[in-house]
Amino acid sequence: MPNRPSGLSRRADYLAANRGVRVARPGFVLLARPNGLDPQTMRYGITVTKKIGNAVVRNRMKRRFRELLWAILPECGLAGHDHVLIGRDGGVERDFETLAGELRAALKRARDGKGDPPRGRNPRGNARGRRKPATSGRHGDAPKDAGR
Repeated sequence: MPNRPSGLSRRADYLAANRGVRVARPGFVLLARPNGLDPQTMRYGITVTKKIGNAVVRNRMKRRFRELLWAILPECGLAGHDHVLIGRDGGVERDFETLAGELRAALKRARDGKGDPPRGRNPRGNARGRRKPATSGRHGDAPKDAGR
């Protein structure tokens, strides 16, 4: 059995992985990118944001993802790549075998180069999901005190 993959430690490695193949699944998003190291070196990283839950929930998700990666990457991982799992809401409640199946499928899609479309900038230039501030009163009507 191959060696257990090592963890990513530098922010630059996570940012580089974000420019690679992206495969979304219900419990997580997988990012995979060649790491430019030894062709057999596999590395992994885990990211879980505060939107997922408190520290207890986030740490539990990271522990589950770590065990998942240790079990599956040696057999199904992409050699010479960095793999990053980004936790999604609801991923901590998913069955471990379900997550394992999703990770295997995501790694197969990444190996085939069938990632999801890249996340580009919003063509309007403002941040995603944010609305421009309203210039007039409520619901686009004139301000309440107009004409008094």
